[in-house]
Amino acid sequence: MHALLIASRLLVAVSARSLAAVEETLTLPQFRMLVALENRGPLSLSRLAEELGVQPSTAMRMIDRLAAAGVVARGASEVDRRTSVISLTDTGRRTVEEVTERRKGELTGIVAAMPAGQRRGLIEALQAFTEAGGEPSGEPSGGRGERRRVAGW
Repeated sequence: MHALLIASRLLVAVSARSLAAVEETLTLPQFRMLVALENRGPLSLSRLAEELGVQPSTAMRMIDRLAAAGVVARGASEVDRRTSVISLTDTGRRTVEEVTERRKGELTGIVAAMPAGQRRGLIEALQAFTEAGGEPSGEPSGGRGERRRVAGW
């Protein structure tokens, strides 16, 4: 368990560095909202709050800040005009793509520094871990379902 806690600290640090390099004003929870919208498409406030595991009031405050920053937009649902849907703007999509590319680059370097024989086991274990945790397997930035071979993975 100790190794997992340390690994999670490294992953959070990589995510924070990648985000700060692209957009200093966004927080990790706000970026997580952008990624959810990239992966799931436009969502209602209640569905977005559910997706993130937060209260709708918390999601609304995040949406207000993100809309002011120009990375999300509110619109009316095509099914029920009384319901608002939240979607990424082009700026939001570019932000997700740039942060994701930076994070991939840093993770590639870390994995490349590992002994070759341990890389495959790492990938298999991480896939099982994310599935057990209910994390969507699709990659943001248009890479949905695509598997990339990096440093002999």
